[in-house]
Amino acid sequence: MSQPVLLVIAHGSRDPRHAATVHALTQRVRAARPGLRVVTGYLDHCAPSVPQVIGRLAAEGVRDVVALPLLLTRAFHAKADIPAVLREATARLPRLAGPGHRRLTVPRLTVHQADVLGPSPLLVSALERRLREAGLRPGDRRSTGIVLASAGSTDPEAIAVIDGIAREWRHTGWRAVRPAFASAAIPAGFPRTEDAVRQLRAEGCARIAVAPYVVAPGFLPDRIARGAAGADLLADVLGDAPELASLLLRRYDAALVPSRMSLSA
Repeated sequence: MSQPVLLVIAHGSRDPRHAATVHALTQRVRAARPGLRVVTGYLDHCAPSVPQVIGRLAAEGVRDVVALPLLLTRAFHAKADIPAVLREATARLPRLAGPGHRRLTVPRLTVHQADVLGPSPLLVSALERRLREAGLRPGDRRSTGIVLASAGSTDPEAIAVIDGIAREWRHTGWRAVRPAFASAAIPAGFPRTEDAVRQLRAEGCARIAVAPYVVAPGFLPDRIARGAAGADLLADVLGDAPELASLLLRRYDAALVPSRMSLSA
């Protein structure tokens, strides 16, 4: 029996770098697991949309799909938007009538919904990789303050996750790790990227590095980059880091455990 198809659900952006980065990541996933079919669907701005991809797979006779949100926290898109899109997409699929039963429906395609990517130690490893690639040396660790720059969310669960990652990451030897947000709605008590940079500078950090906790380039990552102007170093987005590809495959495998929720059409 063939492996279920992996459907990576990306947010989408008008910035062409976003889709290019998602493509590079899915290429790395394919290389890590030959034979696994990996397709991408977007929620907005880019094509193909998630319903278009599911419709095409169903028309091809695909029976099982793992829908994996390319999201780092469980916020609105993960809790409401994506489940609704998947329900709508599967509900639109044609249904087969069983022999002698004009109204009997037979499932054609089952969608297993995977968890979001974070939190995970693999994501922290990917952040560390990007900092090294940007020029941070091992000996700089105890004198460096890190700004963990997230796109942002109004969801308390997502905010708590970002805050928790920053606190735990600091225990690995950094002078300080400060969470920051780029969206217009900044959670109470948390700074923007540029404010976090200034705070760490005022606290006496000899070196300040900004680590974007985002998957792909776009509007909010660009805002993070502008906010990092006062820092000594800006790391790249997580992008197609090997750790991220490994994490996608872990979430894919976990979604196929029998107790996971699935949608049939």
